[in-house]
Amino acid sequence: MSEQRRVDFGFQSVAEGEKAKRVAGVFDSVASRYDLMNDVMSGGLHRVWKHFTIARSGVRTGQKVLDIAGGTGDLARAFAERVGASGTVLLTDINAAMLARGRDRLLDEGCVVEAVQCDAERLPFPDRTFDCVSVAFGLRNMTHKDVALREMFRVLRPGGRLLVLEFSHVWEPLAPLYRLYTMQWLPVVGKLVAGDGASYRYLAESIARHPDQETLKGMLETAGFERVEYFNLSAGVVALHRGFRL
Repeated sequence: MSEQRRVDFGFQSVAEGEKAKRVAGVFDSVASRYDLMNDVMSGGLHRVWKHFTIARSGVRTGQKVLDIAGGTGDLARAFAERVGASGTVLLTDINAAMLARGRDRLLDEGCVVEAVQCDAERLPFPDRTFDCVSVAFGLRNMTHKDVALREMFRVLRPGGRLLVLEFSHVWEPLAPLYRLYTMQWLPVVGKLVAGDGASYRYLAESIARHPDQETLKGMLETAGFERVEYFNLSAGVVALHRGFRL
């Protein structure tokens, strides 16, 4: 039997088939405190970043949106407001705990969207189904990012667009301070607030391992997207990439 390919899990190297299980363990652990930690980690800025993403989506009444790795539903709720009763929003996540929390939270807020547990690398939807596909803070956790991007391209209709909101590479003069925050402070906050320093250490490491803005732009182009551009937010702490299927 040939040895299994190795992939990154934060700063660790693990067998290819092991990464998804480990990532699932991280999000099983943090699901109950995920929203609180988002506010603590970003000082509430994640709401601004998501608002910017929605504003750049071009989504209109009656359209069909797929929110991948949608977590607790922030983008799905905002998209549902945009598409209205004549449109459709699908909230998906590979992690059952995160998906259940997002679905229940939206229902509690009176927002009804379809929820589907699925793997972004094997989307269970026909070709050319959606007007918009979004993934916020989820791409970096995927084992085969290139495969996931091709799947996102496949399910988009011509003229549709992909939005990737993700932690990225900060403006260089701020990089030492940012590394200190993510690598030293973030695990401490994770332990104090969520009772899980190890999971937030992985999340910090996954940010450091994620491709920079230009590299990710190239990955979208390789997957088939055109007119790819990105917007640096908060000095590059986060970047929004947008690409179209033409």
